[in-house]
Amino acid sequence: MHEQDFENPVHILVVDDDDGIRSVLRAQLETAGYQVTEAPDGPTGLQLLLDDEPDLVLLDLMMPGMDGHAVCRKIREQRRFHDLPIIFLTANADNQSTIISLDHGANDFLGKPYSRKELLLRIRNLIGWGQSQRDRNPLSGLPGNAAIESEIQGRMKNGTEFAFLYLDLDHFKAYNDYYNYRAGDDVIGLLSQILIDVVDKDGEKEDFIGHIGGDDFVVITAPERAEKICSEMINIFDNKIPGFYRTKEREQGYVEVENRKYELERFPLVSLTIALVESNRYDISHVAELNDLVAELKHRGKQFSGSVVVRDERESRPWLRRTGSEG
Repeated sequence: MHEQDFENPVHILVVDDDDGIRSVLRAQLETAGYQVTEAPDGPTGLQLLLDDEPDLVLLDLMMPGMDGHAVCRKIREQRRFHDLPIIFLTANADNQSTIISLDHGANDFLGKPYSRKELLLRIRNLIGWGQSQRDRNPLSGLPGNAAIESEIQGRMKNGTEFAFLYLDLDHFKAYNDYYNYRAGDDVIGLLSQILIDVVDKDGEKEDFIGHIGGDDFVVITAPERAEKICSEMINIFDNKIPGFYRTKEREQGYVEVENRKYELERFPLVSLTIALVESNRYDISHVAELNDLVAELKHRGKQFSGSVVVRDERESRPWLRRTGSEG
């Protein structure tokens, strides 16, 4: 893989006291499309780290003065570099050195002499992993907005037909207000696990699940699988969500929460709205166009009580409803 496969330029810091090795590494990395900064020793490397904030560090283990282990510890002591990928390069590639290096915070370990192809593959994999981790939602562990947009754009660019499912919880704020945010996080966890389970069961490996934030999720699948996936998600959610209420609220079917006028207002149990857009029915060329369609369908879906799947009105069946009725 070439560096150009990443969305943004990738900057690598090489810390090695051997001028010749640094020159070789620079040539190999720049040929692969990476931006490179060199440091001849640990202290210089740490200063360049602060100045340039690279995407990955190639770190020699055996250096005079401050060795690679000490440099690695210093890097990990700084919160903003806690997840920075670090690869050790060393001629001392015995098992004990590997264990010590990993224990000091390294992500990978490569012995000298190394294979250029292996080095570039390890760099690619670590940078890809690091970027995906930074974008993942901390609550659900699912890919976030950057990954979602990249996934949509990739399918548009390749001309791949897809179904875009936008999932949003109804009355979720009232649930948070009535119970607490920790209980709300449990409901978010429930929904994210349902999406994973259903896509694993009824989807294919190329299907995608993302978490925009809060109670908003997306699933991208093939148009022919979308209806079944939607139905399964709603069925499972509606069966499980009552268990997240106390007996009284579950039996009465609502919670009472004080509104802005300091009046008690009744809110039904949390339900699920899914806005479904199928690319084979539109000429969508930009993510913004897709977002506009989703926003329109979400608005229509909020007119119904209970969980609902909303599709375009021009179909013979504009509403695919699993529960609820028009409000």
